[in-house]
Amino acid sequence: MGPTTDAAATPSCELCEATPYTAWYYEDDECWIAECDACSVPMVVWRHHHPTPPDEVRRRLHDRLATVVAEHFTEEIWIDENMRTIPTHYHAHARARRGFPNQPLTPRTS
Repeated sequence: MGPTTDAAATPSCELCEATPYTAWYYEDDECWIAECDACSVPMVVWRHHHPTPPDEVRRRLHDRLATVVAEHFTEEIWIDENMRTIPTHYHAHARARRGFPNQPLTPRTS
Protein backbone atom coordinates (compact mmCIF):
# COMPACT_ATOMS: atom_id res chain seq x y z
CA MET A 1 0.00 0.00 0.00
CA GLY A 2 2.90 2.32 0.70
CA PRO A 3 3.22 5.78 2.18
CA THR A 4 0.59 8.01 3.68
CA THR A 5 -1.28 9.94 1.01
CA ASP A 6 -2.95 12.27 3.48
CA ALA A 7 -2.84 15.95 2.48
CA ALA A 8 -1.21 16.73 5.82
CA ALA A 9 1.55 14.15 5.32
CA THR A 10 4.97 15.47 6.17
CA PRO A 11 7.76 14.41 3.80
CA SER A 12 10.32 14.22 6.62
CA CYS A 13 8.12 11.97 8.81
CA GLU A 14 9.35 8.38 8.68
CA LEU A 15 5.88 7.11 9.62
CA CYS A 16 4.37 8.96 6.64
CA GLU A 17 7.06 7.46 4.39
CA ALA A 18 6.09 3.97 5.61
CA THR A 19 9.27 2.35 4.31
CA PRO A 20 9.00 -1.39 5.01
CA TYR A 21 12.48 -2.21 6.34
CA THR A 22 11.28 -4.27 9.32
CA ALA A 23 8.75 -7.11 9.46
CA TRP A 24 5.30 -5.96 8.29
CA TYR A 25 2.22 -7.75 9.57
CA TYR A 26 -0.75 -5.82 8.19
CA GLU A 27 -1.82 -2.82 6.12
CA ASP A 28 -5.02 -1.26 4.86
CA ASP A 29 -6.29 2.22 3.97
CA GLU A 30 -6.42 3.27 7.64
CA CYS A 31 -3.25 1.86 9.17
CA TRP A 32 -0.22 -0.38 8.93
CA ILE A 33 1.35 -2.65 11.52
CA ALA A 34 5.04 -3.45 11.56
CA GLU A 35 7.88 -4.15 13.92
CA CYS A 36 9.17 -0.91 15.41
CA ASP A 37 12.78 -0.38 14.39
CA ALA A 38 13.57 1.31 17.72
CA CYS A 39 12.14 -1.23 20.16
CA SER A 40 11.43 -4.40 18.14
CA VAL A 41 7.77 -4.75 19.11
CA PRO A 42 4.71 -4.54 16.82
CA MET A 43 3.25 -1.07 16.39
CA VAL A 44 0.18 0.26 14.64
CA VAL A 45 0.56 3.47 12.62
CA TRP A 46 -2.40 5.59 11.58
CA ARG A 47 -2.07 6.65 7.94
CA HIS A 48 -2.91 10.27 8.79
CA HIS A 49 -0.16 12.59 9.95
CA HIS A 50 -1.86 13.72 13.14
CA PRO A 51 -1.15 12.89 16.79
CA THR A 52 -4.72 12.33 18.02
CA PRO A 53 -7.19 10.16 16.12
CA PRO A 54 -10.87 10.29 17.04
CA ASP A 55 -11.84 7.77 19.73
CA GLU A 56 -13.60 5.47 17.23
CA VAL A 57 -10.51 5.35 15.00
CA ARG A 58 -8.25 4.82 18.00
CA ARG A 59 -10.36 1.82 19.10
CA ARG A 60 -10.17 0.31 15.61
CA LEU A 61 -6.40 0.77 15.50
CA HIS A 62 -5.98 -0.86 18.91
CA ASP A 63 -8.31 -3.73 17.97
CA ARG A 64 -6.39 -4.34 14.75
CA LEU A 65 -3.07 -4.32 16.64
CA ALA A 66 -4.39 -6.78 19.24
CA THR A 67 -5.71 -9.08 16.49
CA VAL A 68 -2.40 -9.06 14.61
CA VAL A 69 -0.43 -9.70 17.80
CA ALA A 70 -2.71 -12.65 18.68
CA GLU A 71 -2.13 -14.10 15.18
CA HIS A 72 1.67 -13.79 15.28
CA PHE A 73 2.77 -13.83 18.94
CA THR A 74 2.06 -15.70 22.17
CA GLU A 75 1.98 -12.95 24.81
CA GLU A 76 -0.79 -11.05 26.44
CA ILE A 77 -0.16 -7.37 25.67
CA TRP A 78 -0.90 -3.86 26.75
CA ILE A 79 -1.00 -0.98 24.28
CA ASP A 80 1.52 1.78 24.83
CA GLU A 81 0.46 5.10 23.29
CA ASN A 82 3.51 7.05 24.45
CA MET A 83 4.86 8.44 21.16
CA ARG A 84 8.37 9.12 22.39
CA THR A 85 10.38 9.76 19.23
CA ILE A 86 7.66 10.80 16.76
CA PRO A 87 5.04 12.69 18.79
CA THR A 88 3.35 14.31 15.78
CA HIS A 89 2.13 11.11 14.05
CA TYR A 90 -0.15 8.70 15.93
CA HIS A 91 1.25 5.23 16.55
CA ALA A 92 0.98 2.75 19.42
CA HIS A 93 3.15 -0.18 20.48
CA ALA A 94 2.14 -3.66 21.65
CA ARG A 95 4.10 -4.38 24.83
CA ALA A 96 4.24 -7.72 26.62
CA ARG A 97 2.53 -7.70 30.03
CA ARG A 98 5.52 -9.63 31.39
CA GLY A 99 9.16 -8.62 31.25
CA PHE A 100 10.65 -5.32 30.16
CA PRO A 101 8.71 -2.83 27.97
CA ASN A 102 11.05 -3.20 24.98
CA GLN A 103 11.36 -6.96 25.24
CA PRO A 104 10.51 -8.54 21.88
CA LEU A 105 7.36 -10.67 21.78
CA THR A 106 7.62 -14.43 21.31
CA PRO A 107 6.58 -15.50 17.78
CA ARG A 108 4.03 -18.27 17.33
CA THR A 109 5.42 -21.41 15.73
CA SER A 110 3.54 -23.13 12.93
